Amino acid sequence: MELATILAGPILRRVDTKSVTIWIATSRPFEIDAAIYMINERLTLPVLTNTTSIRAGKNLIIHLVEIAGSFPKDTLLGYNLHFKDEDDIHDLTSLGLISDNEKLSIAYDDIPYPSFFIPANTTSNFLYASCRKLHGKGGDSLVAGDKTIWNAPRNLGNRPSSLFLLGDQIYADDVADPLFPVIQSVVEGLAIEDENLVQVEARLADYPFNELMQKVNGRQFGMEQFCQFTSASMSNHLMTFGEYAAMYLLSWGPGLWETAYIPTFEEVVEKGNYHFFFPNDDTEMAKCEKRYNRQTEDLLQTIGNLHQVRRLLANVPTYMIFDDHDVTDDWNLSRKWNDRVSRSPLGKHVIANGLCAYWAFQGWGNEPQRFEEAFLQSMENHLDRFVAGTPAYEEWFRQLWTFRHWHFVAPTKPAALFLDTRTMRSFDDAPQPVKVGWMFKENVQAPRLIGPKGWRLIARTLSLSGWKRRDPLIIISPTPLYGMGLIESVLHAYVYPLRAIGIPVHEMLDFEAWKYNGRGFSDFIRYIFKWRPSQCIILSGDVHYASAVKSQVKSKNGRTMEIIQFTSSPSNNMSFTGAWGFLMKSALWWNTQKRKRKKILRHCDDSFTIVNEGCNGNSCPEWQEELRYLSTNKGSIVETKNNIGLLSIINGTIENSLLQIKDEKIQTKKYKD
Repeated sequence: MELATILAGPILRRVDTKSVTIWIATSRPFEIDAAIYMINERLTLPVLTNTTSIRAGKNLIIHLVEIAGSFPKDTLLGYNLHFKDEDDIHDLTSLGLISDNEKLSIAYDDIPYPSFFIPANTTSNFLYASCRKLHGKGGDSLVAGDKTIWNAPRNLGNRPSSLFLLGDQIYADDVADPLFPVIQSVVEGLAIEDENLVQVEARLADYPFNELMQKVNGRQFGMEQFCQFTSASMSNHLMTFGEYAAMYLLSWGPGLWETAYIPTFEEVVEKGNYHFFFPNDDTEMAKCEKRYNRQTEDLLQTIGNLHQVRRLLANVPTYMIFDDHDVTDDWNLSRKWNDRVSRSPLGKHVIANGLCAYWAFQGWGNEPQRFEEAFLQSMENHLDRFVAGTPAYEEWFRQLWTFRHWHFVAPTKPAALFLDTRTMRSFDDAPQPVKVGWMFKENVQAPRLIGPKGWRLIARTLSLSGWKRRDPLIIISPTPLYGMGLIESVLHAYVYPLRAIGIPVHEMLDFEAWKYNGRGFSDFIRYIFKWRPSQCIILSGDVHYASAVKSQVKSKNGRTMEIIQFTSSPSNNMSFTGAWGFLMKSALWWNTQKRKRKKILRHCDDSFTIVNEGCNGNSCPEWQEELRYLSTNKGSIVETKNNIGLLSIINGTIENSLLQIKDEKIQTKKYKD
């Protein structure tokens, strides 16, 4: 496989008035320097560049370019990167990323470089999105973010100043059949250190697993039995670091796709590289072929827009946090899940690979100083040579499994606090019986998405960031604080009974929510009251629909707080399709009609049960609230098509819109109070 020099990037990461961070992946080593320009003034700013490079494979070098200087606010800035090797010096123009070709160039309009700006305190525009599956249906909504900048790149009053990716930037579990052989080809081309998983799980050397795990559609049983994972869609689950890395590189831009080849179903079958449960069953083969071809069409649609995704990521400071699919579906779903995976050497290893890849492709650029030299050295040592059980392996494993600082504060205006709702969980006991149709089934108590220790770490991080009490605050929660309440009647009336008889409607919705653990929900509310921001805005994703909620919360000591939550999901994974999707969408529509312009009263009792009714006097020991769902200018309070959110804060006034692509044009739906 022939590799481009630039495999992915540049991606503009953490930016403030003193530093600019840029992430980029190359196929050969370079010394990288940077230049920053004031575009309109045609001035080059004095800067000092420090580039840290990690060799993740013979042909994969990941660079984090940190540029120190003094950068003005409300000024259009541009950047260029200079790549020096033994033979020559290149820049973004000579490497073909800046050109007169509008489709291929990462610069907008007549601006000579990829560009960005740092907003002052008066106006900020934030793009935010979640749930982006490479073979998702409905078209990639990040394209709407690109078109938003493309339409007026010099208009800083309207141009987005930051992009927040709220989780599920990749789907490690749900990998398309035609994508799996492409990933294998990329891993081979990158010459990443051979990760012989037999060292971790000896049974992988036995027949049929020694063949099965390398075939398309062949990993479901192995992931269930050897990793103890629970996703219903993991027949091509990523396992090695190289596979995770390939998925990121294929998702961030068109670089690898220029020479990648998607084999046809017939070619895969002819080579014996497709696993059939019943090899001689023509019905199964026809079903698999139909799925393969459908997924190929969905992949090609996304691939066709990757140049726009690359341009967007190069021109807006981008901050990212994981949710479950970045590592595996249902990650730390319950104590039982956590215990079973923790007892599985291969399960723990795959989780570590997912976290390692998350760090290399997402987490590192959020706050580079968070990752100390010992952490970086451990990652580099492991990626240089994989031998399970060695001190280097154990240190790599320990660093990733015990790291508790994935959360961070983005230096935006207002500041944005990104929550880690996956590795900071605490698990309460006391399972509750749930009635499913005519049956009672024990339901394991949902975890606190952030435990008490996690909240203390988060509070300290917020304090050290320079944020002050009573400043406005944006909180990024991958899972909505207010989410499932909107469709709880749908869950009880439709989802649980249908799931109980084997209909997979649970795949359309994610059932994790703050409200399923009253203590965890109350912890969130308690810290908001403790911080007392002048404005509290929560941005969320995860649930495969978009919504907006406004809540007036009253604490037990009489203080009040307004919380506004905006949810954008999915960006490229439209789930409400087909017959069951129509059923769910119809049920959602019916239930949302009852909530339009309706105020909903709730309170938390002394057992931390969230009760859907108001309370009087001392009967509300924790908190009570009055919430309502906001409608768009189109009259809907739930949007199930692919979307990306646009939050605008203008002199303290909050506006929120959903951007969607239809016929290559942006459609805008604005929320109204």
